[in-house]
Amino acid sequence: MSNITESIDVDVPVSTAYNQWTQFESFPQFMEGVESIEQVTDTRSRWTVEVGGATRTFVTEISEQTPDQRVAWTTVEGDIGHSGVVSFHHLDDNLTRVTLDMEVEPEGFIEKVGDKLGFVSRRAKGDMQRFKEFIEAQGHETGAWRGEVERD
Repeated sequence: MSNITESIDVDVPVSTAYNQWTQFESFPQFMEGVESIEQVTDTRSRWTVEVGGATRTFVTEISEQTPDQRVAWTTVEGDIGHSGVVSFHHLDDNLTRVTLDMEVEPEGFIEKVGDKLGFVSRRAKGDMQRFKEFIEAQGHETGAWRGEVERD
């Protein structure tokens, strides 16, 4: 199991950064290897990703969500095991720190080697940079889901 932590400051208000992050179906626009995400319910999403040349699918469930503060999730079925939380920190009216903390369980030889060589961590860092570029270029969110999910 690998733990990945990445932070980036984005030049948008906290609500804009948070609202965009809740638009999971937009993730392929800035996340490397994410082919598609289908929102199944308010709290479940089906992901199709490319990892080490292979296509993998899995379903995540939001385990905790507090608007403008955090979204936590875990894999509930599929080819990839991971969980994490993304948090949003107000720095000033137009500056937000977005922090991703994720645990990933690589499957198979190629994924384990890639993880050991730091590919997963570099991909997460690149994804955060591309999120910054995506939201700052737009200047506003493409949608929002401001529902709350209480931690069990």
